[in-house]
Amino acid sequence: MKQIFLVEDDLSLITGLSFAIEKQGYGIEVARTSLEADRLWADGKYDLVILDVSLPDGSGFELCRKMRTSSRVPIIFLTAADEETDIIMGLDIGGDDYITKPFKLAVLLSRINALLRRSSNFGQSDTELSSNGIRVELLKNLVYKNGEPLELTASEYKLLCLFMENPGIVLSSEQILNKLWDCNENYVDSNTLTVYIRRLRTKIEDNPAKPERIITVRRMGYKWNVEDS
Repeated sequence: MKQIFLVEDDLSLITGLSFAIEKQGYGIEVARTSLEADRLWADGKYDLVILDVSLPDGSGFELCRKMRTSSRVPIIFLTAADEETDIIMGLDIGGDDYITKPFKLAVLLSRINALLRRSSNFGQSDTELSSNGIRVELLKNLVYKNGEPLELTASEYKLLCLFMENPGIVLSSEQILNKLWDCNENYVDSNTLTVYIRRLRTKIEDNPAKPERIITVRRMGYKWNVEDS
């Protein structure tokens, strides 16, 4: 059974989400404060995390940063903080999705299912991807740059694998989004994809300001530029 970790202080929301998530066949554990979340995170093993940004004793952003030091578990921010700067920060520090309140329960469940499904799919192959000094061990979900390990989020990892599996092929934003999320999930827009790509470039490029691995093809999309193949 997949385990969901919900960090939220609103009791009524906790009750509704717990019922809906368990109805999907997932287990759920709840923390209402940052302190409680730290304790449960240290002792538990989770397949997906849902984080509120505003907690009584801290911030979901800070919790995300701590989690990213040891795990690539998918993280969804679920919060009333809907400013563009908050959304960009949440994605930049390692969040895989950002949903603002109020929200539709069906949308949240769909995104949970999609992230869990994609995370599972990208860990099933026993093959290896390697080019441009980047090596991905698909069975272990490990990524290396010039032999040094990289810490990627689930979305960054999936995005990198997609590019490396299609070397030299220009992928439009629509193609990328349809590969990484369900085709009917059109609420994931190209602006969010731009953030993901920028964040991935900071980790895999020697000079993110002048990328040589993930190339922007004007008015067309992006491609994995393989000069040594």
